[in-house]
Amino acid sequence: MDAKLLLFALCTGVGLGFLLLAVRQLVAVARLWVRGVLVTGTVIPRIAGDRRRTGLVLFTDHLGRPVIVDTGAYGPLRGLPRVGGTVPVCYPRNRPAAARLWTPRYLLSPAFGWFLTSTVVFVCGTRLTR
Repeated sequence: MDAKLLLFALCTGVGLGFLLLAVRQLVAVARLWVRGVLVTGTVIPRIAGDRRRTGLVLFTDHLGRPVIVDTGAYGPLRGLPRVGGTVPVCYPRNRPAAARLWTPRYLLSPAFGWFLTSTVVFVCGTRLTR
């Protein structure tokens, strides 16, 4: 088999996989928009021994139980306010552990990243096979 054809097929498959992840993220956001429960959460500090600088988001679900959402290392880049601030949180009706911040940067940045990665892989595949 020709090496260029193999490289092109590999880049096409990887690019389609990344594109599928982007579409999957957008479908998850659409499901939350249609059937999710929207509540307000408060940003709380992490425990003293934790090295990460971002806060956690505390909210109460539809049954009144407290739930904590860890926004990860990229929380401030995705629109997380400082400790003590409030942020909208959306979660599927019966799964408050799957909650996400309801900010455009938090919801759409993974899809944009996957789309950008798939575009780079497609371009690399077409450039290398010339």
